[in-house]
Amino acid sequence: MSYVPWIWHPMVIVSNPGSVSYLRPGMRVARDTFEREVKTATESGAAVPEGRPANPVYLPAPHQVLAAFYTSFTTKPQTRDGVWLHESLWHSIQIILWGFLISSLIGVPLGILCGAYSGMSRMTEPFTEFVRYLPAPAFGALAVAILGIYDGPKIAIIVIGTLFQQILIIANTTRTLDYPLVEAALTLGTKRRQMLSRVVIPAVLPALYRDQRILLGWAWTYLIVAELIGTTSGITWFITQQARYQHFPNVYAAIIIIGIIGLGTDMVLALLGRSLFTWDRNGTAV
Repeated sequence: MSYVPWIWHPMVIVSNPGSVSYLRPGMRVARDTFEREVKTATESGAAVPEGRPANPVYLPAPHQVLAAFYTSFTTKPQTRDGVWLHESLWHSIQIILWGFLISSLIGVPLGILCGAYSGMSRMTEPFTEFVRYLPAPAFGALAVAILGIYDGPKIAIIVIGTLFQQILIIANTTRTLDYPLVEAALTLGTKRRQMLSRVVIPAVLPALYRDQRILLGWAWTYLIVAELIGTTSGITWFITQQARYQHFPNVYAAIIIIGIIGLGTDMVLALLGRSLFTWDRNGTAV
């Protein structure tokens, strides 16, 4: 769409305004408006404006986006309140890591206990089922009031957005443990207080690891909303600033690089999983 004029180019970039006073070189105008001015100038014998077909400013050509990948990392921000792309990314990655770490420290043990013990499940899961339907961004005002306007509420939103889903998913994964494996362990003399650490967790750990990879992607989906709470920061601030000044190649570059980082992280974790869980019968799944 950015390269082929006959697919969709509703705008015209003015190269020569001709006799039309309000046109300027480099200005984008709607094609029908430009054609009307050309017709008017032709009929009156005045200088005819010239231009070339173009897409709206929010749809840059792919080569412009590729160039933005380089310039965003190497060129100083053009505005006083602008930020470097790498600084924004690093700040967002820290928010994700802290939020997901806190969520996992609570959610993983609690999910395993809910999956292994029916009493814990009956006590915990009804409340968890209720809270998971509450939209995490709705807690933004409370998070700011309690934790301030900086990174605290952003981390809290990611924790709220992932924790309750994490408990339920991990509990469900833990329940998939083959019961004959438990019976075999009991037959071989494993005590019930050792069952969780020696049988249940090692058996379901590869599946839990895969769950964590999926849930990490879930945390990224909450990042943009989280970073709008309190002081705007991170990759969200970079995208917002670039869009404000109509630097849309930088906007696309920032969006795409989030996907690249997410996919790259998942691939690294998948490779690491194959080394960590050599006993996993479904090894191809990690």
